Amino acid sequence: MKKMIYGIAAMALVLALCFTASAETLMGGWKACEDPTVTEESRAVLDKALEGFVGSKVEPVALLATQVVAGTNYCFLCRVTPVAPNAQSVYRLVYVYHALDGSARILEFQDVTVGLSAAE
Repeated sequence: MKKMIYGIAAMALVLALCFTASAETLMGGWKACEDPTVTEESRAVLDKALEGFVGSKVEPVALLATQVVAGTNYCFLCRVTPVAPNAQSVYRLVYVYHALDGSARILEFQDVTVGLSAAE
């Protein structure tokens, strides 16, 4: 389990680095978060986007990047667990759009696959 968490963290770091083209934030460009801590503010945006979402429990693990558009896009690494007996959790990137009017919606869920070698 520990190796899987380290693998997910390593993949999240690689993804975050892919989002950053330069040290400056450009309009429309993704900027990796220096501190991946999910703040109360970013958590509130995710919670607003998830209002009415049923079928799975979505727990944010890290805020990987943001993108300034006509509002803000967020990329969260989340642990997603279907609401069902004996359900297995998976890690997904959850993209959220937070509009200037304060509304928020889910743009996309993207699976995160971490491969470990047979020796591990």
